[in-house]
Amino acid sequence: MQRHSTISPLLSLPGAVPAEGRDEGVAAHYGDLFREQRTLADGGGFVDLSHRGVVTVSGGDRLSWLHLLLTQHVSDLPAGQATEALILSAHGHIEHALSLVDDGETVWAHVEPGTQEALIAYLESMKFFYRVEVADRTDDFAVVHLPAGSIAEAPEGVVVRETPQGRDLFLPREGLEAYAAANGPAIGVLAYEALRVEAHRPRLGFETDHRTIPHEIGLIGTAVHLQKGCYRGQETVARVHNLGKPPRRLVFLHLDGSEVHLPGHGTPVRLAADGEEGRQLGFITTSARHYELGPIALALVKRNVPVDAKLLAGGTAAAQETVVEP
Repeated sequence: MQRHSTISPLLSLPGAVPAEGRDEGVAAHYGDLFREQRTLADGGGFVDLSHRGVVTVSGGDRLSWLHLLLTQHVSDLPAGQATEALILSAHGHIEHALSLVDDGETVWAHVEPGTQEALIAYLESMKFFYRVEVADRTDDFAVVHLPAGSIAEAPEGVVVRETPQGRDLFLPREGLEAYAAANGPAIGVLAYEALRVEAHRPRLGFETDHRTIPHEIGLIGTAVHLQKGCYRGQETVARVHNLGKPPRRLVFLHLDGSEVHLPGHGTPVRLAADGEEGRQLGFITTSARHYELGPIALALVKRNVPVDAKLLAGGTAAAQETVVEP
């Protein structure tokens, strides 16, 4: 359950249907999923991501200190430049994913809902003598996403994280309703997720499990910088990159549109030729209904699954596209 403070006031907007699971606390949609997707793809509206955790790191050593902990090269990160970074286990498995930006005085990061407390506990344990202050700002700030092409302006003084996918605003939470009134329409997270799946962008807790390494889901070069060391799990990253291949790979699936129900997260993936009783070769990570492509999904499968093989997601026929090369 989300804490009360992260239950969005925008759930009171007309047509709002609450999201479930990891995205509980914001709207899944506002009555017309495909219209919302089209609006978002065209650069209109905004997405309420106020359920996501917000963590800040301030202090004179913040960038050099984070550089030692993160997979990304951030020691010289220019103010205003967005980046992505991971925290790995000692064995190289993904534990945390941060979408961050430095404003010149403070690093702002938004993270998966409910993960901020564990992240902060880890960061606090690594402070030692460094001049840094770590804070949970989830109660004070709401993340709002403006899609690429949006002409909406960020309120003065609001920290903005700009990426090719659009802009993330760290909006003071008390200003969320006023911002929505001035910059609608509001777009639900199901539309945002459908476009994420279309773009093959992985999400922590969906495209990852307890043993996922960055190579499997295409994060080398985006969230993982290969020309730096000195972070937990770096040995695994270097070894797999230089000497081998990851055991699994992310694929994009076009699902049979005649099926009424989408295969949910964790649905087994098998070779179509082997039928529903065949050996499991992977699982669905995220599925969605896309306004142009129809039912689509991301899945994590064994590396040696042929790239041209027809697959079954549960009982649903699926044609694959390569995301991570085998």
